Parts: sequence; C-alpha cells; structure tokens
Amino acid sequence: MNKVSLDIIGLTYSESSTGAYVLILGDKHSRRRLPIVIGSAEAESISIGIEGTKGNRPLTHDLFLSFANNFNVSIMEVVINRFRDGVYYAMIVCQQGPDLVMIDARPSDAIAIAVRVGCEIFAYESVMEEAGIVMEDLDEEMDGQDDDNNINKVQTETRLDMLTYSELEDLLQMAIDNEDYAKAAQIRDEINGRKSINL
Repeated sequence: MNKVSLDIIGLTYSESSTGAYVLILGDKHSRRRLPIVIGSAEAESISIGIEGTKGNRPLTHDLFLSFANNFNVSIMEVVINRFRDGVYYAMIVCQQGPDLVMIDARPSDAIAIAVRVGCEIFAYESVMEEAGIVMEDLDEEMDGQDDDNNINKVQTETRLDMLTYSELEDLLQMAIDNEDYAKAAQIRDEINGRKSINL
C-alpha cells in the first residue's frame, strides 16, 4: 500500500458537533487535506503534545509512552489505514527488538502519541482518495461573495440529504474555499454515503 506523509495543519473547534474538534492533516507533497473530527480530550492531548508542556501527572498518552519505554518498545510511525462509513481507523507501528507490531488505534490517540515521540504520520493513498479534500488555490479571488453567503445559508438551513449531488459538490467546494473543514467533512460523508449506496 502506498503511504502519504502528513503534517498537522491545524486543530479547530467544530461548529457542527458540540464538544468536538477538527484535526486537519495535510499531504506534505500536495494540497490535499484530511479533516478528522475528534473529541475534546484528544484535542487537548494533541495540543499539549505539540507544545511539549508537562503536567504534574501523566496523561493517558504519556502513560502509554512510559509503559512502552520501560519495556523497550519504540514507536516507529502512525498510519491512518482505513476509512469506512465515515469513521477513520489507524495503527501504531511499534518495534521491540527485531519484532514489528501493529497496534489498532483511533487516529486521535495515535496522533497524540506521534506528536510526543516525533514519529511520522502517514495515511494510505486509498484513504486520501476516499476522504481527502483537495484545496483550490486560495490566492485566487473568489467571485460572487453574496452567492457564497447564500450557499452557506442554504447549507445551514437545509438538511444535506435534501440536496442534489450537484448542490452538494458546490457546497463542498465552498466549504473548502472558506477553510471550513468541519462542514466539508460532513458534506464529503454525505457524498460518499450516496456513492456507496449506488455501488
């Protein structure tokens, strides 16, 4: 499987899901983005890991690493390996002596560990193709700002399942242009759901 190397682009509060955040991962070699909705505890842990701050007591992800270190287990990389029914799956690739072990994990937990050890974060190309969002050139001027506002209004006031495929595609592009990754992820999931039904 081809792997795509990812950077953490940002972490933002999700307006569409109460208490949730959107973790935005970016392909290092293209303008593709992978938005993942995560919980507030995981978002806080990722943020703490990025900043490198230490608390008085270890968090769960710190405890995991302490456990791994005490048993001579090295964290090699994190791979987002599946996207199914709107849910991401990941694995933590560990090494103990000559043995490589793959541990199933939620992407948010895996990335919270990755930022602490400084290992690479990857996604399989198949995941990027199915769930990734391609950013258009944000330097280009967007025409029809009033139209943009109307589209956003339609999106917030209309259920996505009531819109046509073409309307969903327009809304998806608008959400991407506005860097509203939470809305883009919702629209993308609706589009992918329809595609799976038609298969």
